[in-house]
Amino acid sequence: MSLRRVATLPAEGPSTVRVPLVGPALCAGFPSPADDFLEGALELPRWLVPNPPATFLMQVRGESMRGAGIFDRDLACVDRSLTAQHDSVVVAVVDALLSCKRYRMEGNRPRLAFDNPDLPTFAVDEASEVEIWGVVRFTVRWHLARGRLT
Repeated sequence: MSLRRVATLPAEGPSTVRVPLVGPALCAGFPSPADDFLEGALELPRWLVPNPPATFLMQVRGESMRGAGIFDRDLACVDRSLTAQHDSVVVAVVDALLSCKRYRMEGNRPRLAFDNPDLPTFAVDEASEVEIWGVVRFTVRWHLARGRLT
């Protein structure tokens, strides 16, 4: 096994890229992170974001993905160019509700699941409208107290 320091990772073009932070708004269909959904942007190292035009950030709400190490108020970096595979963490729209779930294949049937044993199984029925927005590439978590800064 070969370990490399972050400083020795190859640079591909500019050293940082601006990644849009998508707000909580939803709309029908399959929107891209358009201006009405933007709450700003973060500059991230280029090596973290291999496909900037297909990448956006969104804040996670709730504890449904705790088993995946994703907690309330973390930022999820979502890449729309990736195809969901068995056990991928995805951002999906289920009946117009935006959600972060674990993508599972049972036989040849795709399923979405919570990753928290304290929550009931999440079933997507045949009549549900489901659209995968993208695959979560990584998350950002604050390790400071979430109190007010002075």
